[in-house]
Amino acid sequence: APPTNTPTSLHISHRVAMGYAGYAPGQKVVLRTPCQEYLRLIKSDKSLEIMEKLVRNAAQAPAEEKFRTIRLTNEKIAAAITNVPGAKEVMVEMGWKEEGDCLVLPAGKTMTMREVRELAETRATLKKLEDEEFKKKIAARNKASTAQNPDKARLLAEMAADRAEQKARGPVTQGSVAVPKGNGAHQTAAGAGCSGTSGG
Repeated sequence: APPTNTPTSLHISHRVAMGYAGYAPGQKVVLRTPCQEYLRLIKSDKSLEIMEKLVRNAAQAPAEEKFRTIRLTNEKIAAAITNVPGAKEVMVEMGWKEEGDCLVLPAGKTMTMREVRELAETRATLKKLEDEEFKKKIAARNKASTAQNPDKARLLAEMAADRAEQKARGPVTQGSVAVPKGNGAHQTAAGAGCSGTSGG
């Protein structure tokens, strides 16, 4: 009998298959694989880091049996994979099989750097999203603080206006001007008390 899908995988497969529904002609639609959909559920960089390490080990040393079995009850693995929504499903989509309390890479199945890169790219995307969210929170906090302090808001507005005015005027440059010494009258050597001959 053909294998039955879990409700979660059915839902994701349906979303992937129906990706074009409701979109206007010419609108770009990105269809994701079930593996990519599961990756989007993972919001833990530590989880992705451990998964990347496990897959990289299996890719770089495919004959090492210790890299072909992952014990899901291990405390570190449980925190990174077993108890993280989408994590175990990603490994299964990549080719690992769940056998009892382990994930096992079947004979003849190998991991490649493609799977490693997919995990690394997901980590990079997650980091970017976290940075953007952090910046939004800081901006919102500053905005709220400014709104509660009218004097600070006025000062910031004046500083912004000054910068805009200076930018509109452009750089201010001033050429060097010779500054005459004394009263500006021409003075000869004789007038300064100097003679043209030397004493002797």
